[in-house]
Amino acid sequence: MQSQIAFAGLRSGTGPATWGQSAIWDVVRRLGDDAARYNVSGGLAPDPALPLDRLGDVIRALLARHDSLHTTLRADGDRLEQVAHPAGAVELHTRGCEPADVTATAYALRDELMAVPFDAERELPLRVGAVLAGGRAAYVILFLSHTASDGWGLRNLLADAAALCAGEDPGGEERQQPLEEAAYQVSEKGRRRDAAARRSWLQKLASGPASQFPGRAGRAPAAAFPNAVLNSPALALALDRVAAGLAVNPHSVLLAAAAAAAARLGGAPDAVFQIVVNNRFLPGMAGAVNTIAQEGLLHLPATAGDFADLVRRTFGAALSAQRHAYYDKLALDRDIAALRDACDHSCFVNDTRGLMSMLGYGRPEAEPLERARSRTTLTWPVEHAPRRNTTFALDAQDAPGSLELAMTADAAVLPRSDMERFLLGIEDLVVAQAQSLG
Repeated sequence: MQSQIAFAGLRSGTGPATWGQSAIWDVVRRLGDDAARYNVSGGLAPDPALPLDRLGDVIRALLARHDSLHTTLRADGDRLEQVAHPAGAVELHTRGCEPADVTATAYALRDELMAVPFDAERELPLRVGAVLAGGRAAYVILFLSHTASDGWGLRNLLADAAALCAGEDPGGEERQQPLEEAAYQVSEKGRRRDAAARRSWLQKLASGPASQFPGRAGRAPAAAFPNAVLNSPALALALDRVAAGLAVNPHSVLLAAAAAAAARLGGAPDAVFQIVVNNRFLPGMAGAVNTIAQEGLLHLPATAGDFADLVRRTFGAALSAQRHAYYDKLALDRDIAALRDACDHSCFVNDTRGLMSMLGYGRPEAEPLERARSRTTLTWPVEHAPRRNTTFALDAQDAPGSLELAMTADAAVLPRSDMERFLLGIEDLVVAQAQSLG
């Protein structure tokens, strides 16, 4: 059943869109009917379950706390603006079930509503799903347009929602709202930061390989881009073990393995990846709910050789990419178009572990890696329409007691057999390193 949660009296205003809003607007607009896959969602189970009027109070408190939830975008010629609305209504979708069926019903509702795109110009960027048992909300799911939040913002939103459901004050530092962020970006300090980030990108683009898969360079994109999903409990265990043994974070281990696996397939000595960076390092950003994450450019030379050494070098290279991942993407795109010999930057890696959470995503239980590896699966769930300027996009994501690597690739450059070798190669490298560390 569908109803609404009305709100009024909130902060309002109009101003330029932020860099993150503009970048996502540009991407989602090109996706058309496929835009729903850029939605973000997460859920929580209030304990005790909430009456619906209490749930309405929680949602109104979240709207008052985070302006992005009641902000739409509008194009004014070449200028994109954001509009924070003081009043309106948020969609509420409810499903009733028996207490034993709450989790299954929540997942079904999530899948249903995640498939519905948002209209960033005409529709508020928040929907709420509630699974009712005995007339109370036993599970709450928040759905957001990517123009309103990235995965890190969603995690902040869920933490605030959990506190409010428990009757607590979320607290935390002062949060920068989207209009405030846009004002910083057009300031002298913001323009200097943008210029430094774009310089770093251009320097790296001038030094990387012309193609990371030179044997297949110049081919027309395939008519369909296959999607492969590797589900690996062993990789989930091994990533943490290698990270602890080499004193780095698991993200660096994953990036190093992807770089080495790509080099084995393509033959190029260097790896260049666009990696998604959360950008919540500036004052007021840590608890913000907004689209702040952007791509940083990771350049890893000499990926062959000792894997442990590559992991350590990746840690430093990733820090450089993260330092220069906050910029005006439309301006950067113009810079790249004017760069005569930009290197291949068509490979993307996005580590979403710990984001967009639902119940049931527990850590894998400790066990011998070979035993865990016996449960590795590789599936081919879907094919996507061609993606512009993309050789492959790799997403690392949580799965119940496991880790999944979801890869979408241009089959003209990486046919299915190579995609399989790439994903299993990542698992091979990390598991072998974990075993060598004991």
